[in-house]
Amino acid sequence: MATEQDPVQEKTDGSMDLYDIATWETRSHLDGLSVFIYNAVHMTARVIVILLALVILLAQLALGGLGATLADTPIVIFILFSIAPALLLAAYVRYADVTTAEPLSLLVGTFALGVLFAGFAGVLNSLFQPIFGAIPVIGTVFFFYLVVGPVEETVKLLAVRLYPYRNTRFDAVIDGAVYGAVAGLGFATIENAIYIAGQVNDPTIANVFVAGGGITPLRALAGPGHVIYSAIAGYYLGLAKFNPDRAGPIVVKGLLIAVLVHATYNTLSAIVPGLITLFIPGIPSILAFLGFVLVYDTIFGLYLYRKLARYRAAYRSVNAG
Repeated sequence: MATEQDPVQEKTDGSMDLYDIATWETRSHLDGLSVFIYNAVHMTARVIVILLALVILLAQLALGGLGATLADTPIVIFILFSIAPALLLAAYVRYADVTTAEPLSLLVGTFALGVLFAGFAGVLNSLFQPIFGAIPVIGTVFFFYLVVGPVEETVKLLAVRLYPYRNTRFDAVIDGAVYGAVAGLGFATIENAIYIAGQVNDPTIANVFVAGGGITPLRALAGPGHVIYSAIAGYYLGLAKFNPDRAGPIVVKGLLIAVLVHATYNTLSAIVPGLITLFIPGIPSILAFLGFVLVYDTIFGLYLYRKLARYRAAYRSVNAG
Protein backbone atom coordinates (compact mmCIF):
# COMPACT_ATOMS: atom_id res chain seq x y z
CA MET A 1 0.00 0.00 0.00
CA ALA A 2 1.31 3.45 -0.89
CA THR A 3 1.55 5.50 2.28
CA GLU A 4 -0.45 8.73 2.14
CA GLN A 5 1.82 11.77 2.37
CA ASP A 6 1.47 15.43 3.20
CA PRO A 7 1.96 17.77 0.17
CA VAL A 8 5.23 19.05 1.65
CA GLN A 9 6.55 15.52 2.06
CA GLU A 10 5.49 14.58 -1.47
CA LYS A 11 7.54 17.40 -2.99
CA THR A 12 10.77 16.69 -1.14
CA ASP A 13 13.49 14.24 -2.07
CA GLY A 14 14.10 13.20 1.53
CA SER A 15 17.00 15.58 2.16
CA MET A 16 14.91 18.07 4.18
CA ASP A 17 14.27 17.41 7.86
CA LEU A 18 10.46 17.38 8.19
CA TYR A 19 10.30 16.17 11.80
CA ASP A 20 7.26 17.69 13.53
CA ILE A 21 6.40 19.41 10.23
CA ALA A 22 5.12 16.60 8.05
CA THR A 23 6.80 13.51 9.55
CA TRP A 24 7.41 12.23 13.04
CA GLU A 25 9.60 9.78 14.86
CA THR A 26 10.84 9.35 18.41
CA ARG A 27 13.60 11.87 19.06
CA SER A 28 13.05 13.79 22.27
CA HIS A 29 12.35 12.61 25.81
CA LEU A 30 8.79 13.88 25.38
CA ASP A 31 8.44 11.77 22.24
CA GLY A 32 9.64 8.76 24.18
CA LEU A 33 7.25 9.47 27.03
CA SER A 34 4.36 9.80 24.57
CA VAL A 35 5.19 6.43 23.04
CA PHE A 36 5.47 4.86 26.50
CA ILE A 37 2.09 6.24 27.64
CA TYR A 38 0.37 5.12 24.45
CA ASN A 39 1.79 1.59 24.72
CA ALA A 40 0.97 1.43 28.44
CA VAL A 41 -2.66 2.46 27.89
CA HIS A 42 -2.97 0.01 25.02
CA MET A 43 -1.48 -2.81 27.05
CA THR A 44 -3.56 -1.96 30.12
CA ALA A 45 -6.76 -2.13 28.09
CA ARG A 46 -5.81 -5.59 26.84
CA VAL A 47 -4.95 -6.78 30.34
CA ILE A 48 -8.25 -5.46 31.74
CA VAL A 49 -10.22 -7.30 29.06
CA ILE A 50 -8.37 -10.55 29.78
CA LEU A 51 -8.70 -10.17 33.57
CA LEU A 52 -12.42 -9.48 33.25
CA ALA A 53 -12.81 -12.60 31.13
CA LEU A 54 -10.86 -14.57 33.74
CA VAL A 55 -13.12 -13.31 36.54
CA ILE A 56 -16.20 -14.40 34.57
CA LEU A 57 -14.69 -17.85 33.98
CA LEU A 58 -13.79 -18.27 37.64
CA ALA A 59 -17.32 -17.26 38.59
CA GLN A 60 -18.68 -19.92 36.24
CA LEU A 61 -16.38 -22.50 37.81
CA ALA A 62 -17.33 -21.54 41.35
CA LEU A 63 -21.00 -20.57 41.18
CA GLY A 64 -22.06 -22.92 38.43
CA GLY A 65 -20.41 -25.97 39.97
CA LEU A 66 -18.32 -26.46 36.84
CA GLY A 67 -15.07 -26.62 38.81
CA ALA A 68 -16.20 -29.55 40.96
CA THR A 69 -17.63 -31.31 37.91
CA LEU A 70 -14.35 -31.05 36.01
CA ALA A 71 -12.65 -32.93 38.84
CA ASP A 72 -14.73 -35.96 37.90
CA THR A 73 -12.77 -38.15 35.45
CA PRO A 74 -15.79 -39.51 33.53
CA ILE A 75 -17.02 -35.96 32.93
CA VAL A 76 -13.63 -34.92 31.59
CA ILE A 77 -13.73 -37.90 29.23
CA PHE A 78 -17.18 -36.87 27.99
CA ILE A 79 -15.88 -33.34 27.37
CA LEU A 80 -12.85 -34.65 25.47
CA PHE A 81 -15.09 -36.79 23.29
CA SER A 82 -17.38 -33.82 22.68
CA ILE A 83 -14.57 -31.67 21.28
CA ALA A 84 -12.86 -34.41 19.25
CA PRO A 85 -14.54 -33.50 15.90
CA ALA A 86 -13.79 -29.80 16.42
CA LEU A 87 -10.18 -30.63 17.33
CA LEU A 88 -9.74 -32.68 14.17
CA LEU A 89 -11.18 -29.87 12.05
CA ALA A 90 -8.90 -27.28 13.68
CA ALA A 91 -5.94 -29.62 13.11
CA TYR A 92 -6.85 -29.82 9.43
CA VAL A 93 -6.96 -26.03 9.11
CA ARG A 94 -3.49 -25.87 10.65
CA TYR A 95 -2.33 -28.59 8.25
CA ALA A 96 -3.74 -26.59 5.32
CA ASP A 97 -1.40 -23.70 6.15
CA VAL A 98 1.32 -24.04 3.52
CA THR A 99 3.37 -21.19 4.96
CA THR A 100 5.57 -21.39 8.06
CA ALA A 101 4.16 -23.48 10.90
CA GLU A 102 2.52 -21.48 13.66
CA PRO A 103 4.33 -21.67 17.02
CA LEU A 104 2.72 -23.76 19.73
CA SER A 105 2.86 -20.87 22.19
CA LEU A 106 0.60 -18.72 19.98
CA LEU A 107 -1.78 -21.60 19.34
CA VAL A 108 -2.09 -22.42 23.04
CA GLY A 109 -2.51 -18.76 23.95
CA THR A 110 -5.24 -18.31 21.34
CA PHE A 111 -7.02 -21.43 22.57
CA ALA A 112 -6.89 -20.09 26.14
CA LEU A 113 -8.32 -16.74 25.09
CA GLY A 114 -11.06 -18.53 23.18
CA VAL A 115 -11.96 -20.29 26.43
CA LEU A 116 -11.78 -17.08 28.47
CA PHE A 117 -13.74 -14.85 26.11
CA ALA A 118 -16.60 -17.34 25.91
CA GLY A 119 -17.64 -15.91 29.26
CA PHE A 120 -18.43 -12.55 27.65
CA ALA A 121 -20.78 -14.29 25.24
CA GLY A 122 -22.42 -16.21 28.07
CA VAL A 123 -23.11 -13.05 30.05
CA LEU A 124 -24.47 -11.06 27.10
CA ASN A 125 -26.58 -13.95 25.82
CA SER A 126 -28.09 -14.39 29.28
CA LEU A 127 -28.89 -10.68 29.55
CA PHE A 128 -30.64 -10.40 26.20
CA GLN A 129 -32.37 -13.77 25.98
CA PRO A 130 -35.32 -12.81 28.23
CA ILE A 131 -35.87 -9.63 26.20
CA PHE A 132 -36.09 -11.44 22.87
CA GLY A 133 -37.85 -14.39 24.46
CA ALA A 134 -40.76 -12.10 25.26
CA ILE A 135 -41.33 -11.52 21.52
CA PRO A 136 -43.69 -14.21 20.16
CA VAL A 137 -42.61 -16.51 17.31
CA ILE A 138 -39.79 -14.45 15.79
CA GLY A 139 -38.12 -13.35 19.02
CA THR A 140 -35.79 -16.34 19.07
CA VAL A 141 -34.78 -15.78 15.45
CA PHE A 142 -33.95 -12.13 16.19
CA PHE A 143 -32.00 -13.30 19.24
CA PHE A 144 -29.86 -15.60 17.09
CA TYR A 145 -29.16 -12.98 14.41
CA LEU A 146 -28.79 -9.88 16.58
CA VAL A 147 -27.17 -11.28 19.72
CA VAL A 148 -25.86 -14.85 19.64
CA GLY A 149 -24.20 -14.75 16.22
CA PRO A 150 -22.64 -11.27 16.49
CA VAL A 151 -21.52 -11.67 20.11
CA GLU A 152 -20.02 -15.15 19.83
CA GLU A 153 -18.21 -14.51 16.54
CA THR A 154 -16.88 -11.18 17.79
CA VAL A 155 -15.43 -12.59 21.01
CA LYS A 156 -13.76 -15.43 19.13
CA LEU A 157 -12.22 -12.97 16.68
CA LEU A 158 -11.17 -10.80 19.61
CA ALA A 159 -9.09 -13.73 20.91
CA VAL A 160 -7.15 -13.67 17.64
CA ARG A 161 -6.90 -9.90 17.43
CA LEU A 162 -5.54 -9.41 20.92
CA TYR A 163 -2.77 -11.99 20.80
CA PRO A 164 -1.47 -13.74 17.66
CA TYR A 165 -2.48 -10.94 15.27
CA ARG A 166 0.09 -8.63 16.85
CA ASN A 167 2.91 -11.18 16.63
CA THR A 168 5.43 -11.17 13.78
CA ARG A 169 4.79 -14.90 13.29
CA PHE A 170 1.32 -13.97 12.02
CA ASP A 171 2.89 -13.42 8.62
CA ALA A 172 0.33 -14.68 6.09
CA VAL A 173 -3.36 -14.25 5.37
CA ILE A 174 -4.04 -17.95 5.95
CA ASP A 175 -2.65 -17.65 9.47
CA GLY A 176 -5.86 -15.84 10.37
CA ALA A 177 -7.87 -18.96 9.52
CA VAL A 178 -5.56 -21.11 11.66
CA TYR A 179 -5.83 -18.91 14.73
CA GLY A 180 -9.55 -18.37 14.14
CA ALA A 181 -10.07 -22.13 14.11
CA VAL A 182 -8.09 -22.51 17.36
CA ALA A 183 -10.10 -19.72 19.02
CA GLY A 184 -13.29 -21.49 17.91
CA LEU A 185 -11.97 -24.72 19.41
CA GLY A 186 -11.36 -22.98 22.74
CA PHE A 187 -14.84 -21.49 22.68
CA ALA A 188 -16.42 -24.85 21.85
CA THR A 189 -14.45 -26.57 24.61
CA ILE A 190 -15.72 -24.40 27.47
CA GLU A 191 -19.23 -24.23 26.00
CA ASN A 192 -19.38 -28.03 25.80
CA ALA A 193 -18.01 -28.33 29.33
CA ILE A 194 -20.75 -26.04 30.65
CA TYR A 195 -23.52 -27.90 28.82
CA ILE A 196 -22.26 -31.32 29.88
CA ALA A 197 -21.74 -30.20 33.48
CA GLY A 198 -25.26 -28.80 33.58
CA GLN A 199 -26.70 -32.05 32.28
CA VAL A 200 -24.84 -34.39 34.64
CA ASN A 201 -25.66 -32.14 37.61
CA ASP A 202 -29.36 -32.32 36.83
CA PRO A 203 -30.92 -33.82 39.97
CA THR A 204 -33.60 -35.55 37.89
CA ILE A 205 -30.93 -37.68 36.18
CA ALA A 206 -29.20 -39.88 38.73
CA ASN A 207 -26.87 -41.77 36.41
CA VAL A 208 -23.89 -39.68 35.33
CA PHE A 209 -23.11 -41.97 32.40
CA VAL A 210 -26.66 -41.79 31.09
CA ALA A 211 -26.63 -38.00 31.34
CA GLY A 212 -23.17 -37.57 29.84
CA GLY A 213 -23.79 -40.15 27.15
CA GLY A 214 -26.93 -38.32 26.10
CA ILE A 215 -25.51 -34.81 25.83
CA THR A 216 -21.99 -35.57 24.55
CA PRO A 217 -22.96 -36.60 20.98
CA LEU A 218 -25.07 -33.46 20.60
CA ARG A 219 -22.23 -31.23 21.77
CA ALA A 220 -19.81 -33.08 19.50
CA LEU A 221 -22.02 -32.07 16.58
CA ALA A 222 -22.04 -28.41 17.63
CA GLY A 223 -18.26 -28.04 18.06
CA PRO A 224 -17.12 -28.13 14.40
CA GLY A 225 -19.46 -25.25 13.58
CA HIS A 226 -17.63 -22.93 15.96
CA VAL A 227 -14.33 -23.83 14.29
CA ILE A 228 -15.70 -23.27 10.78
CA TYR A 229 -17.34 -19.92 11.55
CA SER A 230 -14.36 -18.42 13.37
CA ALA A 231 -11.88 -19.78 10.82
CA ILE A 232 -13.79 -17.91 8.11
CA ALA A 233 -13.81 -14.69 10.15
CA GLY A 234 -10.15 -15.24 11.02
CA TYR A 235 -9.22 -15.63 7.36
CA TYR A 236 -10.66 -12.19 6.64
CA LEU A 237 -8.83 -10.79 9.66
CA GLY A 238 -5.63 -12.09 8.09
CA LEU A 239 -6.63 -10.51 4.79
CA ALA A 240 -7.22 -7.23 6.61
CA LYS A 241 -3.77 -7.29 8.20
CA PHE A 242 -2.12 -7.25 4.80
CA ASN A 243 -4.55 -4.73 3.31
CA PRO A 244 -4.49 -2.01 5.98
CA ASP A 245 -6.08 0.60 3.72
CA ARG A 246 -9.27 -1.53 3.61
CA ALA A 247 -8.89 -3.36 6.92
CA GLY A 248 -12.16 -2.23 8.50
CA PRO A 249 -14.53 -3.33 5.72
CA ILE A 250 -12.62 -6.59 5.27
CA VAL A 251 -13.00 -7.50 8.95
CA VAL A 252 -16.69 -6.55 8.84
CA LYS A 253 -17.20 -8.78 5.78
CA GLY A 254 -15.63 -11.75 7.53
CA LEU A 255 -17.72 -11.18 10.64
CA LEU A 256 -20.91 -10.79 8.59
CA ILE A 257 -20.32 -14.13 6.87
CA ALA A 258 -19.54 -15.88 10.17
CA VAL A 259 -22.52 -14.29 11.94
CA LEU A 260 -25.00 -15.13 9.18
CA VAL A 261 -23.81 -18.72 8.90
CA HIS A 262 -23.82 -19.15 12.68
CA ALA A 263 -27.24 -17.59 13.26
CA THR A 264 -28.77 -19.48 10.34
CA TYR A 265 -27.47 -22.73 11.80
CA ASN A 266 -29.05 -21.94 15.17
CA THR A 267 -32.34 -21.07 13.52
CA LEU A 268 -32.53 -24.04 11.18
CA SER A 269 -31.35 -26.53 13.81
CA ALA A 270 -34.52 -25.77 15.75
CA ILE A 271 -36.74 -26.31 12.70
CA VAL A 272 -35.26 -28.71 10.13
CA PRO A 273 -34.82 -31.84 12.31
CA GLY A 274 -38.49 -31.59 13.31
CA LEU A 275 -39.51 -31.33 9.66
CA ILE A 276 -37.38 -34.36 8.82
CA THR A 277 -39.10 -36.47 11.49
CA LEU A 278 -42.45 -35.17 10.23
CA PHE A 279 -41.89 -36.18 6.62
CA ILE A 280 -39.92 -39.35 7.42
CA PRO A 281 -41.97 -41.09 10.11
CA GLY A 282 -40.05 -43.40 12.40
CA ILE A 283 -36.66 -41.71 12.06
CA PRO A 284 -35.15 -40.95 15.49
CA SER A 285 -34.86 -37.25 16.25
CA ILE A 286 -31.14 -37.61 17.01
CA LEU A 287 -30.54 -39.02 13.52
CA ALA A 288 -32.56 -36.21 11.97
CA PHE A 289 -30.46 -33.68 13.86
CA LEU A 290 -27.25 -35.49 12.90
CA GLY A 291 -28.24 -35.47 9.22
CA PHE A 292 -29.00 -31.76 9.29
CA VAL A 293 -25.73 -30.86 11.03
CA LEU A 294 -23.63 -33.01 8.69
CA VAL A 295 -25.18 -31.41 5.61
CA TYR A 296 -24.96 -27.86 6.98
CA ASP A 297 -21.39 -28.16 8.25
CA THR A 298 -20.32 -29.87 5.02
CA ILE A 299 -21.64 -27.00 2.93
CA PHE A 300 -19.79 -24.32 4.86
CA GLY A 301 -16.84 -26.56 5.57
CA LEU A 302 -16.42 -26.81 1.79
CA TYR A 303 -16.68 -23.02 1.57
CA LEU A 304 -13.78 -22.75 4.03
CA TYR A 305 -11.89 -25.53 2.24
CA ARG A 306 -12.16 -23.68 -1.08
CA LYS A 307 -10.76 -20.51 0.49
CA LEU A 308 -7.82 -22.40 1.95
CA ALA A 309 -7.30 -24.31 -1.30
CA ARG A 310 -7.24 -21.10 -3.36
CA TYR A 311 -4.65 -19.63 -1.03
CA ARG A 312 -2.56 -22.81 -1.16
CA ALA A 313 -2.70 -22.84 -4.97
CA ALA A 314 -1.69 -19.18 -5.20
CA TYR A 315 1.13 -19.68 -2.69
CA ARG A 316 2.53 -22.65 -4.57
CA SER A 317 2.18 -20.83 -7.86
CA VAL A 318 4.26 -17.83 -6.80
CA ASN A 319 6.75 -20.03 -4.96
CA ALA A 320 7.14 -22.65 -7.70
CA GLY A 321 10.70 -23.88 -7.94
